[in-house]
Amino acid sequence: MVLATVIEIAGLALGTFGALFIVYGAVIAIVELVARETRIRERSYHDIRWVFTTRILIGLEFFVAADVLKTILEPTLQDLAVLGSLVAIRTVVSYFLGKEVSELPEDRKM
Repeated sequence: MVLATVIEIAGLALGTFGALFIVYGAVIAIVELVARETRIRERSYHDIRWVFTTRILIGLEFFVAADVLKTILEPTLQDLAVLGSLVAIRTVVSYFLGKEVSELPEDRKM
């Protein structure tokens, strides 16, 4: 079925993009930490952590979207339970990361 193939490809693309976005955030954080430690750049740990945290949040949103699309293709009770568990875990992680970001001063928010 063409629709199933499109949904499968879209789910794979979203999951891949989510993973790449988190890796991208990690690379940025590592570069910033090395620059800070070698005194090339004076950026606070708090700023570096904020950059990485926001990338993780965005990546998690893409993972949830990919899981929803994958479950559309095979909506068995077990798949729905797994999706529910994953969404619950990611929601809790996203909540606490989002809370951390929201506590930052206004000039640091995206």
